This record gives sequence, structure tokens and C-alpha cells, in this order.
Amino acid sequence: MLFYKRLLSETSSGQEYLLSAQIINDVFEGKFSLDTYVAFLNQAYHHVKHTIPLLMSAGSRLNDTHEWARLTIGEYIQEEMGHEQWILNDIEACGFDRETFEKADAPHSSEMMVAYLYDTVARKNPMGIFGMVLVLEGTSSSLAPAVAQIVREQLSLPDEAMTYLTTHGELDQDHIQFFENAMNKVTDLEDQKAIIHSANAVYRLYGDVYRSLSTAAQEIKDKRAA
Repeated sequence: MLFYKRLLSETSSGQEYLLSAQIINDVFEGKFSLDTYVAFLNQAYHHVKHTIPLLMSAGSRLNDTHEWARLTIGEYIQEEMGHEQWILNDIEACGFDRETFEKADAPHSSEMMVAYLYDTVARKNPMGIFGMVLVLEGTSSSLAPAVAQIVREQLSLPDEAMTYLTTHGELDQDHIQFFENAMNKVTDLEDQKAIIHSANAVYRLYGDVYRSLSTAAQEIKDKRAA
């Protein structure tokens, strides 16, 4: 079995945990508000801004036998540049102060996910960073296009408030085949184990990010009302 298929098979339960978050069903049923959307963008900002540092750190720790993986990481770095600014632009277009969100502390759930990934890269196996790529890009490619349409229609938002969700989803659709080809080059069993383990962990941690959105949205609403 090619590794990509094995990776999908052995992380399916983790993916189910993420997709079973109530907020996903609520969005498809139209049970959300502008505060929910901004809470999502806030969480996204606080993990997306670490994507390039994480990828750079992972690439710097790979040895010469992983040159192909370094090149793959380099391509992801090129693609990911500036995405955190898209998110701040979207927050501002929704009528919120971008600087407030930019300077605020990260929400606990996104901070835990980011901390796990830094630990994986620095203390375990840097190839585990591809577990993050599977979860975040795979989730975006499968959910973002439909969610973007629902959010735009329900909240009557301009295109300027939807940049991250629409553009990121479109880009990640293009990345799936690239990622599959890259994963099928992974032949070392320890590297495979690290990627599977990391993906399952990030599915759970990202699932917890989604599960925190309702509470975070209420907090944003309360601050607006104060």
C-alpha cells in the first residue's frame, strides 16, 4: 500500500473527531453569527501565523537524505506567505479592529496546537510537520468552499471579508495531489509513524479549536455589547 493511502486509513478516526464538532453541523444549518465567523478567523490567525516558522524549523532539522522533503517544505513556504494578513484583512472588513486581534493573546486551543507542533519538530521527528499539512490543508479543501458560500450568503459579507476562507480553500484543492505525491516518497518507517502520529494529534487538537468557537463567539459578542 502506498503511504498516502495508509496515512488516510490510519488517521480516519482522528478526522472523524474533528468533523464531529457541533459547530460544523451548526454552520451547515445556518446556526451561526458574525461573532462565530470572527471567532473562527481569530483562531485561524493565531495558528496560521506560525505556519511558516514551523515549516522553516522543520526544514532546517532534516538531513541530506531528506532533501526532497526540504524542497517540498520550501514550496509550501512560498505558498503560505502572507496568509495571516489575509485573515486580519477579513477581520477588519467585518467591522472589527484588526490591531486588537493581532496583539491579543492566542486562544488556548490554538496555542496548544501550535505548541504541540513546535515540540514535534524540535524534540521528536521534524517529518511530523506533514501531519499538520494533511489536517489543515485537507480540512480546508473539503470544507472551505461550501462553508464560504454559506457564510457569505447568511451574513451578506463582501468579498473583502472572505479572502482567507475562499482563497485558502481554492489553493488547498490544488495542493492535495502535490501532497499525495510527496507522501508516497516517504519510505522510512519511523518517518511514516511520525507523520501518522502527528496527524492524529493535530486532528484532535484542531477539533478542539472548532469545539471552542461557540464560547469564543459569545465572548466576542459580550465585548461588543459592553
